[in-house]
Amino acid sequence: MADTTYATNPTDPTSLSPSPQPSAVRSLLRLWPFVRPVRARLFTAAFVAVVASCVSLVIPLVLKWLVDGPIATGDPGGVWLGGGYLLLLGLAEALLFGFRRWLVARPLSGVEAAMRAALYRRLQRLPVAFHDRWPSGQLLSRGTTDLQMLRMFLTFPLTFLLVNGVTILVGGVLLVAQRWSLGLVLLSPLLPLLVLCSVFEAKYGRAARVVQDQIGDLTTVVEESVLGIRIIKGFGRHRSQARAFKELTRRLRASELRKARLLAWIWGLNTTLPECALGAALVLGAVQVADGALSAGTLVAFLSTALALRWPVESIGFLLAMSNEAATATDRYFEVMDEPEVSDAPVAGGPEVGRAPGEPRADAADGGRPAGSAEPVAGRGPESGGRPRSAPGGLVFSGVQFRYPDAPPDAPPTLQDVTLHIRPGETMALVGATGSGKTTLTALVPRLYDPTAGRITLDDRDLATIGRDEVRSLVAVAFEEPTLFSATAAENVLMGAADAQEADLRRALRVAQADGFVDALPQGGATPVGEQGLSLSGGQRQRLALARAVVGRPRFLILDDPLSALDVHTEALVEAALRQVLATTTALVVAHRPSTVLLADRVALLSGGRITAVGTHHELLRDHAEYAALMSGEEEAAR
Repeated sequence: MADTTYATNPTDPTSLSPSPQPSAVRSLLRLWPFVRPVRARLFTAAFVAVVASCVSLVIPLVLKWLVDGPIATGDPGGVWLGGGYLLLLGLAEALLFGFRRWLVARPLSGVEAAMRAALYRRLQRLPVAFHDRWPSGQLLSRGTTDLQMLRMFLTFPLTFLLVNGVTILVGGVLLVAQRWSLGLVLLSPLLPLLVLCSVFEAKYGRAARVVQDQIGDLTTVVEESVLGIRIIKGFGRHRSQARAFKELTRRLRASELRKARLLAWIWGLNTTLPECALGAALVLGAVQVADGALSAGTLVAFLSTALALRWPVESIGFLLAMSNEAATATDRYFEVMDEPEVSDAPVAGGPEVGRAPGEPRADAADGGRPAGSAEPVAGRGPESGGRPRSAPGGLVFSGVQFRYPDAPPDAPPTLQDVTLHIRPGETMALVGATGSGKTTLTALVPRLYDPTAGRITLDDRDLATIGRDEVRSLVAVAFEEPTLFSATAAENVLMGAADAQEADLRRALRVAQADGFVDALPQGGATPVGEQGLSLSGGQRQRLALARAVVGRPRFLILDDPLSALDVHTEALVEAALRQVLATTTALVVAHRPSTVLLADRVALLSGGRITAVGTHHELLRDHAEYAALMSGEEEAAR
């Protein structure tokens, strides 16, 4: 099979760039770990199919006996007996093929299910950077149409490439044995057909890859159009979206037609050459019968054997086409499976816990103050349930630098030398202009990304030495864009804590001021919120996301502008309840409004990927012009 296919960029799958790839056979061999558990039934099914095919080749031998014996001698009893033999052979062939189908149906459905489950597990474990890079439609098509194609290959072409090969071999031997001269005439097209199929396979493999990638693009467009239907309708863009969709379908149609032309070309040749050989053999055989050099029964058996080989020869192109599509689907599937996943285990040999040599002291990250010198904040001292301000630990960023994996090499890092200490029990507001890196910084704490330099510690434990599962049991996050799932309101909230009880759910809903509207839903907390939670308002979705963040009483809480979609009255109620939660946790809150900033004990200003100032809200308003400009803009907007 061809040794070169075409690799594509997943963000632009229709742009092909030559790249050496394993042959189709090597690609398909990668399915073996999934097929191994059902290999006994597959081998049995293949054996049964070979037997059934060989049974079909016995029929011409019975016909020869029938024509040269009972029919030639006028023996009616022999004719009935021969007819009975033919009927039994036909029934045996049909039953064997039916038995083969029964053998493979259930196990191959299980193989497809196992591959789909493995793909889903891998998608869950791949880093966020992978999902930033790959269109969702490309991933969906790999988990649906590609796997269906692989199941079809395992069900039919995989078996019948073997079965038809054995049938042609055995049939060829029978043809030559019956009349070697006629057999050579009939077998003469095999060599040119092999050459033509080799050329066809290389072309068809490239065409199949284009089609499957374009299906992924089309899936992406459909998914985005459904999820963004409000935007499309709101801006009257349905016609332009329809034109874009039509253009993609036009390209897909052109690619499918190219595949169809290739298949028609090879199918036509696979039919024409054997038919010409069969016609020549028929004429030559008829002449030999007329000359008395060949019996009529032998000619009938010979032609019957040739007709029995007709489908195995003609189907070669079709089976190779399906095999190439399956090889392409396998390559696409393993493009995802070969991506290195994120390990939940701690990094072996990580830096020792505590301050590394040469690392700035944690109190230096507080803007130059000694760790215990800050004025106490009401509700944050030990008497309120929080830890003393001078206690060690908390959340510490030490010389943290971060660059996105797909960023241009000459682009500056998104974060540069970020040094910051959020003391135990303290709430730090993170303020900065759009694009300054606030969301990126918060994504480092739950290890959605890992720093490219520097380190982060949680209560004096290096984040790199803590498994991701443990990190995410310590850290809860509420993102700026509240993502909800097609589940009930209660299930969406309880995703924040695996062992949360009903009391925890009610408490979280009260903190987020979501209990009122959740109780008013038709089935209360058991009401499905629909895909992406679009049956709810933006403020309701944001409150459920906030409830999800606080339901597990996390030690560290990361809030990315959690109140942006709330009205002023609801915001004030949420802030009042949220203060009680913040009093018992260490929190980093991305803030854009003064009202949110006032939830925090101190404020850190992030500018150009660096922490440029740390202090209280009033200190920074007085001493830092950039911070004052950011806050004054918000205050004017509020007015």
